[in-house]
Amino acid sequence: MASASPGYDAVLLDSYGTLVELDDPFERLRAAVRRHLDADIEPAEAEHAFRTEMAYYSDRCHLAADEERLAALRADCARVLLDELGIDAAADAGERVLTDAVAFRVLPGVEPLLSGLARAGTATAVVSNWDFSLRRTLAGLGLDFDAIVTCGETGVRKPDPRIFLEALARLGVEPGRALHVGDSDDTDGAGAAAAGIDARILDRTGARGGRDTIAALTDVLDLL
Repeated sequence: MASASPGYDAVLLDSYGTLVELDDPFERLRAAVRRHLDADIEPAEAEHAFRTEMAYYSDRCHLAADEERLAALRADCARVLLDELGIDAAADAGERVLTDAVAFRVLPGVEPLLSGLARAGTATAVVSNWDFSLRRTLAGLGLDFDAIVTCGETGVRKPDPRIFLEALARLGVEPGRALHVGDSDDTDGAGAAAAGIDARILDRTGARGGRDTIAALTDVLDLL
């Protein structure tokens, strides 16, 4: 990774695992199956099925560039979920189950970080492997950014440096004046480095270590 220098003009942020996470998805899935399909599933079944669906979505989210293609992807994800659960149900019932199971919550440190960046006059952007609907997801959680760039919109996934450079182009900031923060070495760290952007890897557990690691999002404010 590039070595950090003080005085960033922009901070780029990963979304899932950095800004937001799923809110108790396995229990939500169990409740949704009971509600819509009148069936009971065990916690281990719910976790396995949901993780399988998540992997399927992650591999294909860059294809969801508009409402029509997003609807098609969600229908496919619902089918994967029901198949993994071994439940034969109508497609619309599966989609209702998936919709009820997927809810997001804001992670610790996000709001004070964004407030601090706003006070400092530092531009913000989200760079995410997510479908094109991320903007409304974040807005629904009360989070606002100067730019939001997704693989669904661009067709380019992290760690491809082009998705990072697209965010900087929208902000009008050079790579050497930006910092990217995310929770993955493989996508966030490698992608930012390839784009010539400084990076910090967020590790809330404290297990990773290293000079390029931060333990809390608010640590970013000390780097400005």
